[in-house]
Parts: sequence; C-alpha cells; structure tokens
Amino acid sequence: MAAVAAAVAAAGGAGGSIGGEPRCIALVPARAGSKRVPNKNVRLLGAHPLIAYTIAAARASGVFQRVVVSTDSQEIARIARHYGAEAPFIRPSAMAADRSPDIEWVEHALRTLAEGGESYDCFSILRPTSPFRLPATIRRAWQEFRAAKGADSLRAVELCRQHPGKMWIVEGKTMKPLLPSPPGVPFHSTPYQALPAVFVQNASLEIAWTRVVLAERSIAGSALAPFLTEGLEGFDINDADDWLVAEARARERPEILPEVAAAPLAPEPRGKNAMKEH
Repeated sequence: MAAVAAAVAAAGGAGGSIGGEPRCIALVPARAGSKRVPNKNVRLLGAHPLIAYTIAAARASGVFQRVVVSTDSQEIARIARHYGAEAPFIRPSAMAADRSPDIEWVEHALRTLAEGGESYDCFSILRPTSPFRLPATIRRAWQEFRAAKGADSLRAVELCRQHPGKMWIVEGKTMKPLLPSPPGVPFHSTPYQALPAVFVQNASLEIAWTRVVLAERSIAGSALAPFLTEGLEGFDINDADDWLVAEARARERPEILPEVAAAPLAPEPRGKNAMKEH
C-alpha cells in the first residue's frame, strides 16, 4: 500500500482535493461468481443488465470524478464500459471468491489507480445489487457525508424488520436472548412498537475517506455516520426471490429505476470472453 499512501500524500497532479472539494471515486464491485442468482450482476432487469443501473446512477449523480468497476471478468468489464463506467484493470481471482472481504478488492483498486498517478480523498462502494438507488440518493448521501464532522465513513441503514430483542441463541435443549434486557419487562415480551429503534445496514452505498484504508486497513474506520435509506433505495438482490420482487417492481413502476442513457447492449457470441461461474 506504500504506492497508495504516497500518491494520496502527494496532493498534486491528478490526486488530492481541488479548490477544497474532496475528490471521490465510485467503486462498483462485480465479480462473476454469483451462486444464488447466476450471472446476477449482468442479468437483464428490464432492458439492461443489472449493473447498468448502478453505473447510470453514479454517473448522473455528479458526485464522482470516475466510476470504476472492479471485476474478475473480461465480459463484465466489456458490459461496464458500454454503459459508461471504466474497467481499467481485472481483479485477481483470489480477491473474487465467495468469502473474499471487501478490503482486499478496495485496496487493490486504490493501489492500482495510485500506481497510475490517480488518487482520491474518498471513495464510495456502490453495489450493482441495489438497482433502485437513484442519483438523488447518492447526492443526498454525499451531502450528509460532507456534513458528518469527525466521521470516517457513512453507511446506508434502514430500520430492521426482525428486532434483535426477539432473537435467541439456542444452546442444546434451552435458549437464551441474544440481547440482555433492561430491568422490568424483557425485550422478548415487549411489543415491537415499544422496543428501541435498531437499524440494519443495507447494500445501497458506503462512502469513506481513503485514509481509513491506508491507516486502519478498513473500508469503514471506527466512526460511522448513518445514512437512512427511503423506500426501495436500500433494496438488495441476494437470492432468486429478491430477483422476482425486483422484476415485479420494475414492471409496475419503471420510473423507480435510474434512467439509463446507453442503448441496450447486444449480446456477444459465446467464446473466449464468456463468463464462467466459479
């Protein structure tokens, strides 16, 4: 990471802030090995591959200097470029496994860009699996991130539907509450309306200062600001049922998807660039 640190510290050339405005890059992760929904990132949702909507929202937001896709697939890179993103490198397969942590590919992206003379004050992770995130969503998050003094990062959250106060740890033939309850009526016997508000993260977006990657090897740091998503902004496609819901919502209300300016992409003949599940 020395090359990244040096490029960020340089604050000259293509890196650093311009006129006090932080330079931010959008990083879109799109590996080829989706198991629960095969080829999920480039599967057609309406007229376009799923990834097209995230690229369109990022570009239209006006927040980012660059929109870069990190993928281990030449075919996904080709599709991303068609829709206006950059794919200047291919992610190593070792960083694209089912259990690969985000910090690995984020480090790889920032390091590779820094080696080419490009550095950024902050980055945003925009996952293709949140197709209903709009340009206005990103702009609102950016404003909140800029206003969050002392925060290392900002992360999208929403009110949880299954409250942890009613969750249990099973130990053999007995179980105990996941959360300790205050004196009086325990959480598990309290109406949902009376429970303390608890938020769960969703995949809509994250924004962080690049320094947290360099100093802490973290994509979030230790001081996180919440970004409360609204409606379908935080909807995340994780399995086949989610996909069916997304298709139904997009058919009923196509305006809830970001507008994609590019023409639908003609399929490439199967061949050496065809994606392989792994």
